[in-house]
Amino acid sequence: MGPGSLRSVLTISTVNVNGMRAAAKKGFVEWLAASEADVVACQEVRAEASQLPEEVVAPMGWHAHHAACSVKGRNGVSVYTRVEPLEVRVGFGEPEFEESGRYLEVHLPGLVVASLYLPSGDVGTPRQEEKERFMAAFLPYLVELRGKAEAAGAEVVVMGDWNIAHAEVDLKNWRTNRKNSGFLPEEREWLGRVYSEAGYVDVQRKLDPEGPGPYTWWSYRGKAFDNDAGWRIDLQVVTPGLAERAVSARVERAESYEARWSDHAPLTVTYDWEPPR
Repeated sequence: MGPGSLRSVLTISTVNVNGMRAAAKKGFVEWLAASEADVVACQEVRAEASQLPEEVVAPMGWHAHHAACSVKGRNGVSVYTRVEPLEVRVGFGEPEFEESGRYLEVHLPGLVVASLYLPSGDVGTPRQEEKERFMAAFLPYLVELRGKAEAAGAEVVVMGDWNIAHAEVDLKNWRTNRKNSGFLPEEREWLGRVYSEAGYVDVQRKLDPEGPGPYTWWSYRGKAFDNDAGWRIDLQVVTPGLAERAVSARVERAESYEARWSDHAPLTVTYDWEPPR
C-alpha cells in the first residue's frame, strides 16, 4: 500500500450522533477510538468545531472535516478519514442548502465519500416543503456526481441519515406510518429513483435483501428500542462498482437502552477495495 492510499480491506461507518456534545460524553469518543474504520461519517452534530472537545474536532489518527449549519445548534455533518483527502467540498451547489450543514463531500484516492443529513420533514409544514426542495435539487446532483466519478475512474459512497424508509421491511410499524414523513409514497418513490435513475445501490439491502430491518433508528419514546420498533433510514448508497465489492454490513446496535449514545446506531460496511489504476 503506497503513501496516501486506501487499504485493500476498506471499512466505512456512518452514524447520526444526535448532538455531538452529548454523544461525546456518553460514548462516541470511545467508540471512535476503538473503531477499525477507515472512514467515518457523522450527522446531526449540532455544534461548531469551537464547541467540541479536541478528541472530536481532531482525534489522533484521523483527518477530520466538519460542516456546521449557519443556524446555531442545528444539523451539522462531519467526515473522518485515515488518509488525507485530496479535496473537501461543503454543500452540493444549491444555494439554499450550502450553509445548512447537511452535506459534506471528501475526495480520497479513487473514492468520493459524502456525509448526508437529509431533512426529516413534517407533513403539512414548511419542514416538509424544505425536504421536498432538497430532494428535487439533490437527485440531479447525484447523477452528476456519479458521472464525474466514473469519468475519473472513482467510486462514490453517499452515506448518512436519508430520513426515508424505502420499503415496508425498512420500518417495524409501517402500516401506521403511511401518512407520515419518512414513509410517504412520494418520498419512497424519490429514493427509488436514486437507485433506478441515478444508478446507485443500497449496500445493506443488497447484502440482506429480505429484511426486516436491520433498523438503525429507534425513538426515545416508549419501548421502541427494547421492542426493536425501529426504522432503517441510515444508509450507505454507493456506485455499482463499489457495491459489488461489499463484503459485509452490520448495524452496531447498543446492547441495552442505557448503553446508547444516540438514538441511531452506526452502520458499518466492509469492502474489498481495489485501488484505481
